[in-house]
Amino acid sequence: MTKLDFREYRKDDIEHRLQKANFRPLDMMVAGVTGAGKSTTINALFQKTVTKVGNGVEPETMKLGVYRLNDAFRVWDTPGLGDGVARDQIHKKKIKELLYKSFSLDGNTYGFIDMAMVIIEGANRDMGTTYALLNEVIVPNIQKERILVVINQADMAMKGHHWKNADRMPDPYLIEFLEEQSCSVQRRVKEATGVSILKPVYYSAEYGYNVKAVFDFIVDNMPVRRRPLVKNSPE
Repeated sequence: MTKLDFREYRKDDIEHRLQKANFRPLDMMVAGVTGAGKSTTINALFQKTVTKVGNGVEPETMKLGVYRLNDAFRVWDTPGLGDGVARDQIHKKKIKELLYKSFSLDGNTYGFIDMAMVIIEGANRDMGTTYALLNEVIVPNIQKERILVVINQADMAMKGHHWKNADRMPDPYLIEFLEEQSCSVQRRVKEATGVSILKPVYYSAEYGYNVKAVFDFIVDNMPVRRRPLVKNSPE
């Protein structure tokens, strides 16, 4: 299977949308619980190792990192939650500070981060922490239309059953399960946070499955204007 070069894939679309919205580059924050695959996802989009992936139960990302795909798109990696109450409070503070990172233009203040993408692990092992991340950190501090939720580790759903390793993709039974899981997450996020999200895209960053769909999801839902920001009172 030929890999896409995401540095060039749909770059004209991104450029056109940024020109129409009168800002550049697009800055997207990536968040999620420890082990959800934030670093693996970023590496899959860049198609090379730009951020180190944690091994075992120890998280790798402990601080913010920024990676430029091209001159139109930057990705911000954030610490994962789920490593203990004290550490989570520190990480939540870092994420909030990033969401309030601002710049001024023509007398107006705008948020530096244009979009937030929350990654959920396919096995759904720590949804409580994910909902806390959404409810306490993401939803109150960035406009809901700028929030995307995606489901990584499709290969681990159904305990790895029905994943075709040779083809690096799910079989029809697993696809059906993943579709149902995506709809379920959409409903559960609404119930837990009160926010209606777009139906999440499922993928496997490790195997490169459906990563193109994730990138399309981002581009198709890019904001059409800069993000207005009022300190301590986000829209």
